[in-house]
Amino acid sequence: MGLGKIRQPKVVAEILGGILLGPTAMGRIPGFTKHIFPAQSLPSLSLFANIGICLFLFKVGLEIDANTITRNARSSLSLIALSTVALSFGLGAAISVPLYHNFIGPPVEFMYFMLFTGVSFSITSFPVLCRILTTLKLLDTTVGVTVLSAGVCNGVICWTLLALAVALVNGTSGLTAMWILLTCVVFIAFLMWPVRIALLRLAKFTGTSENGPTIFFMIVIMIMLWTCAFFTDVVGISAIFGAFLTGVIVPREGALVVSLTEKLEDMVTIVFLPLYFTLSGLNTDFGLLNNGITWGFTIAIICLDFAGKIGVFLWN
Repeated sequence: MGLGKIRQPKVVAEILGGILLGPTAMGRIPGFTKHIFPAQSLPSLSLFANIGICLFLFKVGLEIDANTITRNARSSLSLIALSTVALSFGLGAAISVPLYHNFIGPPVEFMYFMLFTGVSFSITSFPVLCRILTTLKLLDTTVGVTVLSAGVCNGVICWTLLALAVALVNGTSGLTAMWILLTCVVFIAFLMWPVRIALLRLAKFTGTSENGPTIFFMIVIMIMLWTCAFFTDVVGISAIFGAFLTGVIVPREGALVVSLTEKLEDMVTIVFLPLYFTLSGLNTDFGLLNNGITWGFTIAIICLDFAGKIGVFLWN
């Protein structure tokens, strides 16, 4: 409630709550982590959290009109996504030089570290972005759709660059990254046209468009949701993008989208999402920032990251 008064979205409170429950604060109490978050429970909590974030991104996709995304695709890709990646990557590459000499050094190759740092600066946390837009009720606005479209483009580009970095570190061919990028483009095109048309015809055939979602149609949608999430995860992007795209291609006829959203909203926003962002905070330990050099670099990284994002906004 306190953060809400200064117009901060709920996701900030959820992440801060996870940080306070983690090793930064309450985790320092003897026996707290062992009894509240035992090591054997974390894989199960992580599984539930990932299921929840996929359902949330599916719900976000339901609230976005696919035609609007298609209309904004060109500007989102060229003006926003590419410029954000380029500027942020350059700033990340610049600060990677002192980071490498102060914290890394040989035997890690500087080129690999620079590529990883540049990608880390460029990438956007898509779940956090969607959570903020949902809280501020901007999903159905032109700004919200443009930002989400740019977020998808940004994610695909950055995950491809990350795959390139991993391929170079492992000594394998950089063609892996190109394969990931092309696969994603083909997959998105396949979903946005043939599969979307097939779902529209299925909705009319089953009477879903007129009478609301039938059990058979819901089963098909759920199978598609987890299949797409699994596919994008296996390809090397992230399961959340497959879930989001599934929501985007669901037919908009009748009260279908409203019905699906109502069925998912309470369970996802009350149970699953806080768990996901709390687990993110649990992995953060501010106690590792234990000297002036680390604090200085932390502040510099934050400032440069803000500069990269805000600089692109002002330029556009």
